[in-house]
Amino acid sequence: MQRTDLPAIFHDGDQLYFADTCEPLKQAASRTEVALHAWGRALYPGLPLPADRLLEVRSVGVWDAIGAPVWGLARHCNEGIEFTFLARGATAFEVDGRRWTLRKGHLTITRPWQFHAVGDPTIGASRLIWLILDVGVRRPNQTWRWPEWLLCTPDEIHRLTRLLSQNEQPVWQADAEIERWFVKLAELLEGTTAPGSAESRLKLCINGLLLAVLEMFDRARIPLDAYLSSSQRAVHLFLQALPAYAGHDWDLGAMAAQCGLSRTQFSAYCKELTGLTPMQYLTRCRVEQAAQLLTLHPEMSITEVALACGFNSSQYFATVFRTHQGCTPSAYAVQQGHQSPA
Repeated sequence: MQRTDLPAIFHDGDQLYFADTCEPLKQAASRTEVALHAWGRALYPGLPLPADRLLEVRSVGVWDAIGAPVWGLARHCNEGIEFTFLARGATAFEVDGRRWTLRKGHLTITRPWQFHAVGDPTIGASRLIWLILDVGVRRPNQTWRWPEWLLCTPDEIHRLTRLLSQNEQPVWQADAEIERWFVKLAELLEGTTAPGSAESRLKLCINGLLLAVLEMFDRARIPLDAYLSSSQRAVHLFLQALPAYAGHDWDLGAMAAQCGLSRTQFSAYCKELTGLTPMQYLTRCRVEQAAQLLTLHPEMSITEVALACGFNSSQYFATVFRTHQGCTPSAYAVQQGHQSPA
């Protein structure tokens, strides 16, 4: 089962990329607490999209929450860039620890590395339309790959990519043209029971929506920040998330590959950001994770804690732990009020 309650570390494969599966929404729909019309792939809700077409479209849908409060979507990420539009009502929204109250006409845009939540923790009466489009990125320094069926010119694609990758403002007031395309998208979803038969109309809606977003950005003259799409930012996000996955079997090559960098590049960025080498930083994360386990899980033995945090033996773990904490793991457990068995 995929985890959505931890910061994500993005692989290009399928090992440590944790995308949302919209389980609360699926359950609410099964209880008829929301009217849901959606098309999706993999674990996303709704009717299945064609297996051989529109592969970049991961999920598209509309919900109407009209009754009692519905449990929202907890902190999660998506395997693509997500556009949502609130057509009616109001709901809480959070991105990277910042909170908003979405109201009618609000557009949200989140990138795959931006964790966000909808509801606080429930969703009130609202109508929300969304699109998740996979553009081939899982970290900010990757090259965006847009669908071949987009009608945008190369210059428009270039501008749209820069505007979306070098600006991460998540909430906007949509204009009439953006609203028009979201409404068309909702009408398509609500009026079609066979996604495969609506390929051309779905492409039309997505093309229209992306061009409308580009035009809104052009008018707004939004400031861009090249750091947001830099390799240093990718390393920063990775290091932020690493403590939650310190027990994974990391080495320098694996950590560097995670960020799409050479060992030398990754090491230089890590030293710049943390003052430590990658392996020193990993060891610190593992010791901190071990200290948490010793505090929160007194039933675990020292050996179990060591193995859970990526140490190969309890003896080596005890040596490293003492170097960082000034006492042995057993003594630390006793200090926390626990008598931990060896």
